[in-house]
Amino acid sequence: MSFVIRGLSPEPFRPLFALGDAELATRNIRRVVADADRGFPCRVTLQDARQGETLLLLPHLHHDAAGPYRASGPIYVREMAMNGRAAELIDELPPSFPRRLLSLRAYDAEGLMRDADVVEGVDAMPHLQRLLGLPGVAYLHVHNARPGCYACRVDPG
Repeated sequence: MSFVIRGLSPEPFRPLFALGDAELATRNIRRVVADADRGFPCRVTLQDARQGETLLLLPHLHHDAAGPYRASGPIYVREMAMNGRAAELIDELPPSFPRRLLSLRAYDAEGLMRDADVVEGVDAMPHLQRLLGLPGVAYLHVHNARPGCYACRVDPG
């Protein structure tokens, strides 16, 4: 089954980079500098930031569904991502997936979870396709299983 993975739009994050650290803190946002080439996954570019890059760490409502599966959590957004557009991958996985344990969550059109799986990122492709092919599944959310943070949404292609 064909699928599309899209990063978050940079638009709502652009104005945040102009704010000072004190103003960011009032919004529960922190400016951070990546201290390694791994561990700082940008939700716009769907790539890990490189050591020395500036990011924002902020709360994000990633599943804006009416009901029990409404969910939010922390995400990273790279400052350099503000110069472009959201990543869009068709029938391919983000480069960070193979290095991570992933939680795949399948939702119906009303935002109710229909199935889920935990897989090594190198093995994610057939699991994504299987979940998208289940009756009633409208989209998937991928989370990094160990820290549990939201990674991206997957839609049928």
